[in-house]
Amino acid sequence: MLNSKYFAHITAIFTVIIWGSTFISTKVLLDTFTPIEILFIRFCIGLIALYIIQPKRMQIKDKRHNLYFIGAGLSGVTLYFLFENIALTYSLASNIGVIVSTAPFFTAILAHILIKDAKIHRNFMLGFIIAILGIFLISFNGSSALTVNPIGDILAILAAIVWAFYSIIMKRISTFEYTTIQSTRRIFSFGILFMIPFLFFLDFHITPDKFSDPIMVLNLLYLGFGASAVCFVSWNYTIKVLGALRSSAYIYLVPVVTVAFSAIILNEPLTWSIVVGTICTLLGLYLSEKKATPAKENIILEEEKV
Repeated sequence: MLNSKYFAHITAIFTVIIWGSTFISTKVLLDTFTPIEILFIRFCIGLIALYIIQPKRMQIKDKRHNLYFIGAGLSGVTLYFLFENIALTYSLASNIGVIVSTAPFFTAILAHILIKDAKIHRNFMLGFIIAILGIFLISFNGSSALTVNPIGDILAILAAIVWAFYSIIMKRISTFEYTTIQSTRRIFSFGILFMIPFLFFLDFHITPDKFSDPIMVLNLLYLGFGASAVCFVSWNYTIKVLGALRSSAYIYLVPVVTVAFSAIILNEPLTWSIVVGTICTLLGLYLSEKKATPAKENIILEEEKV
């Protein structure tokens, strides 16, 4: 039987491959739908899919557990995607891609604060620096001008921070012994609930004609079922087994996957900066995943005690 930790690494890679490919689907959908419309529809589809997969009602063991599910829904579903999508309307996608990829760093800082005696090991920080350099090379491609927009970049930082909160909260939820699908389903429910007020003052106008194109419907199903339902379940399982910090390091791979899909599907060219950036990102991930020496207690070991 496959070791659970090895399987968790596989689910992490699977998840970032799907998440990295969502750029293509989102780009297609933005010709017809607004960002908030895509966000709301994809998570509604995801929630329905999870109910179909596991319709059994979830029995809450402790009412206090709901506070964690509320926090996960607010941070990982509503706020993260709202901050990221709104940031894209103010700043370049390349800027946002680099900034959001700092989420593992904020996860480490937050875990250091919230987990007693937790320490950020040296390998993680070295890996973070190398991976961010790689992501920078990939995103800006050695030619795009780096522009700074305070509003967009601040929103992107907030997106990275709330994802760190989501990762820490999910690590705690994983100790409650609910099934991963049931936990994800409850998180989606709260996420959609928190999303509803934003529909009234953001550009949300769903009409039947927007669903007339089969290509649009297929892309919505891909985002809803694949990138939302399946991937959130697989990602939450990864956090449960590997911990918040080790799981979050795989986020470095998302820009690499996006570039690969862009080259294959959109025929975008591969430049030297993309190749070097990819190598740096993979090296950074390897170093981040490599445990420190036994003499130096690290945050991964501490997470396993939570």
